[in-house]
Amino acid sequence: MLTAIAAHFVLAAFLPLIARRWGRAAFVVGALVPAATLVFALSHAGSALAERHPAESFAWAPAIGLEFTTRFDELALLMIVLVSGIGALVLCYYACYAKPGDRAVGRDSSLLVLFAGSMLGLVLADDVISLYIFWELTTVCSFLLVGGDGLTKKLRKSATQALLVTSLGGLAMLLGLILLATAAGTTRISEILANPPGGGVVTAAVLLILLGAFTKSAQVPFHPWLPGAMVAPTPVSAYLHAAAMVKAGVYLVARFAPGFSDLPAWWVPIVVLGLWTMVLGGFRALRQHDLKTLLAYGTISQLGFLMVLVGAGTWIAALADVTLVLAHGLFKSALFLTVGIIDKRTGTRDIRELSGLGARWPPLTVFATLAVLSMAGFPPLLGFVGKEAAIEGLLHGQPKDLLLLAGVVLGSVFTVAYSLRFLVGAFGTRPTVAPTEAPPSGTVMTTIVGIPAVTGLVLAFVPGLVEPLLAGYADAYSANPPDYHLGLWHGFTMPLLLSIAIIVAGYLLHRTALAPRLAGWVPGPLHAQRGYQAGVDGLVALAQSVTGRLQAGSLPIYLGVILVTMVAVPGAGLLSGIETPVDLRAWDSLLQVPLAALVLVAAGTVVLARRRLTAVLLTGVVGYGIGALFIVDGGADLALAQFLVESLTLVVFVFVIRRFPPRFVDDRPYFRRARWVKATLAAVAGTFVAVLAVLFSGSREGMPEASRFYIENAEDATGATNVVNAIIVDFRAFDTIGEIAVLAVAATGAASLILARARRRPPGGYASEEAVAERAEVKQ
Repeated sequence: MLTAIAAHFVLAAFLPLIARRWGRAAFVVGALVPAATLVFALSHAGSALAERHPAESFAWAPAIGLEFTTRFDELALLMIVLVSGIGALVLCYYACYAKPGDRAVGRDSSLLVLFAGSMLGLVLADDVISLYIFWELTTVCSFLLVGGDGLTKKLRKSATQALLVTSLGGLAMLLGLILLATAAGTTRISEILANPPGGGVVTAAVLLILLGAFTKSAQVPFHPWLPGAMVAPTPVSAYLHAAAMVKAGVYLVARFAPGFSDLPAWWVPIVVLGLWTMVLGGFRALRQHDLKTLLAYGTISQLGFLMVLVGAGTWIAALADVTLVLAHGLFKSALFLTVGIIDKRTGTRDIRELSGLGARWPPLTVFATLAVLSMAGFPPLLGFVGKEAAIEGLLHGQPKDLLLLAGVVLGSVFTVAYSLRFLVGAFGTRPTVAPTEAPPSGTVMTTIVGIPAVTGLVLAFVPGLVEPLLAGYADAYSANPPDYHLGLWHGFTMPLLLSIAIIVAGYLLHRTALAPRLAGWVPGPLHAQRGYQAGVDGLVALAQSVTGRLQAGSLPIYLGVILVTMVAVPGAGLLSGIETPVDLRAWDSLLQVPLAALVLVAAGTVVLARRRLTAVLLTGVVGYGIGALFIVDGGADLALAQFLVESLTLVVFVFVIRRFPPRFVDDRPYFRRARWVKATLAAVAGTFVAVLAVLFSGSREGMPEASRFYIENAEDATGATNVVNAIIVDFRAFDTIGEIAVLAVAATGAASLILARARRRPPGGYASEEAVAERAEVKQ
């Protein structure tokens, strides 16, 4: 699987070149790697279903224990079917969808393959760091795919909103993953779930992880970015917003759910927000006229349904959840691709302008009908199988599950209603609208739509093909699973009766004339988009306020902010309880005492200096005093470097200050007070750094690993008996080159000042301030 992930990234790098040569064929070439990945995964399905799941590792920073580890289990295989299977179909579809000569072919084909590789890495990752890296790669790819060429304001705004919302969740998730890994003592996800940690830190960690999942899967109140992302090309929407990206949040929750399903901080937010999302998304979908926007709100609703099931935490609910994850990827990708054909052939997606397409495109109508009925939960389709299992799981769960069942029934009624709205709006005949003129739908594109639609029909009749895979994931919830199997017929049971009631109620809601007028109406203060906009505006105002006060063009303010932050942040940790070393000595040599006193006196006198040259000389005394301390401690080479740097700095300062008045001229009371404020801040920061250095160096036990390495390898590896020389010349040669470059630049600057000074010196030299003042008085 490591090779498959790498192959996606390598191919993505070459696709722009392929597109430049062969145009739209680049999409077909891009589909080869996802298709091969799917074939490989299915051929090794037995390994995923085995009790011991195969794992691969690649150490990318072995010195600090960072490695990328993959784990091929049932959930990973399910996601690979969606990510690679639907990805290959979408890429082939895009080859027909894109216009000949489209300049975006190379860009979009490369990004789609890169996204597929990132999703593959995400679902296979078994360590939290790699999981986060691939998570953010999908975010970046989504931003670029949604934004397209960025030529219109709508594209930029939608892509930016998707990026801001999902990135915020990603950063929160990163913090949660780090806290969880720290509490568990391992970064391996499988090891964390095998022995889940507990405590208040874990509660905070799971809440942060859920925040990342909610933003990615468009749960309330983060859902508005998904309808906005419908500005992307329809094949992009079919892949990212039906089969891949929006599933990442559901996948994340499903991955960690077996270990934390009993934790209230885990399941309460999932079921509450999931249920709210399911109902609200279905409610808003009933009012949409644009087919893609209707599907977007439908996706939001179904993602909420999936969250509710995974949050229920029972074996049957988990089985229903992964069944519906598969069904949703199949029927929703087919429907998005259908909308792409309608839009491309007719030039519109507005159901108020479409009429008679069902009679004009019979094959596409049949495939779209299968997908719509699966979405609505009609038999005999996989969506019905999954929904009946969901009702069964909630009926026989805990008392809270009955409340969830009521919400699920309401959301399912909305699902039936907007599913019929889509089908009738896209393919029905409207008496008040002239039949839509359109060319044939296209054999290749229609066939691609039919593959996932028919797959949902076939799997409903033979669920045994996928049940071992789906039940394998659900087994993580219970050591003794109930005797329940996926199927179209379980007898005249309560789930069947509720399914019939849902279908009837949904049909009546669709036929009710009042529904379109009321559906989707939400009070203004509850509009999540307004909340997002208010949040962005508030953040911008805060940034402007902070920037206006801190970025004032004043070097003292910049340094003051840095020093205050340095003292406040580590200082809090220092005061929280660091052990004071007991074997501290006041000095190692009596010479250190007068030298330290000289440095302190010079540093304190700098604040009182009124003349610029005096302040520069006192600063030099500080540097030379520190160099003398190096000599006392036996670091003659460091002392030599210190003396050279101080001499060069002193020369540069002298040549610069000759262009300024000799004195610090502004002696107003405000600036005198500010000087003492600066002095106090500098003294506090300097004292803090000194204390921190003493405490940490005194608390260190034994020699650092890096120092031990240098000492042990200096003579053998470099032939040097002086460890410091070996470090400077060999082990850290690039640092030394950088330091030499800095000195060379500084020397060049000093020489330039000297030459410029010599060329511009007026005859007779410069007059002092007193002489200039006398001449002015004489002229007056």
